[in-house]
Amino acid sequence: MNDRTCIVTRRQAEPDELIRFVVGPDSAVVPDIKKNLPGRGCWVTADRLHIDKAAAKNLFARAFKAQVAVPTDLGGMVDGLLSRSALGMLGLARKAGAIALGATKVESAVRGGLALFVLHAAEASDDGVRKISQARRATVHLGGPAILAYKLFSEAELSLALGGTNVIHAAVLAGDAGRAVQKRMVALDRYRGGSPDDLAMLAAVADEDDAAEDME
Repeated sequence: MNDRTCIVTRRQAEPDELIRFVVGPDSAVVPDIKKNLPGRGCWVTADRLHIDKAAAKNLFARAFKAQVAVPTDLGGMVDGLLSRSALGMLGLARKAGAIALGATKVESAVRGGLALFVLHAAEASDDGVRKISQARRATVHLGGPAILAYKLFSEAELSLALGGTNVIHAAVLAGDAGRAVQKRMVALDRYRGGSPDDLAMLAAVADEDDAAEDME
């Protein structure tokens, strides 16, 4: 079996699209998020659905050709590791000055083309999200990039990571620090099934563009 073949789908993929697992000293399956743990590994498509399926069907035993112990909530364990990695990198970006906090500053960063992506706390109001979404759409219509938004964390989690209080909206700014955070947010978002907000935003932009072309 190819080292980068998902044990569930049997399809080959790039490392960023997969999560690696190894067997620990106690014969338990261990997620290798950083893909650097020693020993023979196996790979699973990097989303909760496939990892839960691999655990439920005990596909790890077949992949490792040995009796292994699969943690009861392996899918939740992976989610926690990805979440902590993303929040940790977010904290480093704050120290590097690559974060804008608060709805007003976030909207300004989006309209000014400085934002790489946006974060909304789970508790964010529809009105606050809508105003920033309008700024994101306006940026696209003016020829700027599609600035995605993620709602992956609670207000408490964002506040702790960013050293603030009541952090509801944040923008991660373009640059090396921002791109490092983005890589981890994309991985967590993909693991949790994607962001419907972004799909809706991009669809809305496409619909508005089609309507404008019809009027020409």
